[in-house]
Amino acid sequence: MRGALRALALVLLLAAPVQVWAEALAELDPARTTLGFLGRDRGKPRPLVLTIGLDRAVPHNIAIIDGPPRLVVDLRDTRPPEKAPADPSSLRWGPAPQGGARAILTLPGPMELKTARMATAPDPALTLHLVPVAPEAFRPRSDTLTVLRGLPQPVQTGPGAQGPADDRLRVVLDPGHGGFDPGAQAGGITEAAVMLGFAREFAAILRAEGIEVVLTREDDRFIPLERRTTVARAKGADLFISLHADALPEGEAAGATIYTWDGRSNDRAARQLAQRHDRSDLLAGMDLSDTDEDVSRALMDLARIGTQPRSQDAARHLVAKLNEAGVVMHRTPVRGAAFSVLKSPDIPSLLIELGFLTHPDDRANLFDPDWRERVAQALTRGILAWAADRDGQGAAQGATR
Repeated sequence: MRGALRALALVLLLAAPVQVWAEALAELDPARTTLGFLGRDRGKPRPLVLTIGLDRAVPHNIAIIDGPPRLVVDLRDTRPPEKAPADPSSLRWGPAPQGGARAILTLPGPMELKTARMATAPDPALTLHLVPVAPEAFRPRSDTLTVLRGLPQPVQTGPGAQGPADDRLRVVLDPGHGGFDPGAQAGGITEAAVMLGFAREFAAILRAEGIEVVLTREDDRFIPLERRTTVARAKGADLFISLHADALPEGEAAGATIYTWDGRSNDRAARQLAQRHDRSDLLAGMDLSDTDEDVSRALMDLARIGTQPRSQDAARHLVAKLNEAGVVMHRTPVRGAAFSVLKSPDIPSLLIELGFLTHPDDRANLFDPDWRERVAQALTRGILAWAADRDGQGAAQGATR
């Protein structure tokens, strides 16, 4: 009977409204989206020019792939069209796996990108010039050289306005999974649903302490991993926390665990979880976000030199408060793993496994509202302690200069 009441309480909680930040997205301009071939048609492949009209300039990735040759354009921060424009009919549209819009054009044969230009004003548009190449010279590749560099960010107003309204501590909560990716499942309850419910409870307690809170999703929808961290950056978050209750890896002990970024972790169980978390993005389609991977990884590692210690410090504060509250922790409560949502180079980021939905003891805790409140209260005290310690260190450093 008690289990049924807990399940009912969870369902009612999921039906409650929640405040979510909605990012303003660029819009496509179908009237200025054109595809044309250059030169006379003599039965041979001809150069082509593709122009994609927009209402503002946006960052983008471009790739040419094989099997058959296709052009793939990902437009960041852009709303995919609900209905594909009639012209050009050969251009297919859909959502990009990392957020934004994706355009795919089947090419008449092997081609290479000659130029790419993003016009910013008065008529923002991306113009691509492709030329035919011999089959033996065809090199499928990704090109990020056209990503916008040094452009001012557009001024936003309304719910999508960037930046904080005051100096309050800002925390982004990321309920894991969602949509076609339910996460772990047990007894008809999904990890995605349980984490959304807990995130709402946690957010209410944080707000009662004067902390500004943003959730990455408000309902059962799929949010690409990169988009989750984009929300944190656009909102100016002081701390990003991704919430999970996964399936228990084989041979792994139960209990809560807090993860920080470690791209070189040899932890087998952590690696299994990271692969499971990232699988949903692979299912959503080809990911162009890792172009120029060697350069990107080096730059990100440099940027994390200052951020990573803050993430680890936050994890230690949270574990201390969870222990004080009597919450059962994993034998190694703070661990490193290569979870994609922890990659942010400028925002301290944590992934919290509250327990494992497939473990009977953890599942009983996750369904217990008293346990969830105790955990949320402990995490809140940990965040406040971390913030106070961080501010104290900053003041001390300033006094010595």
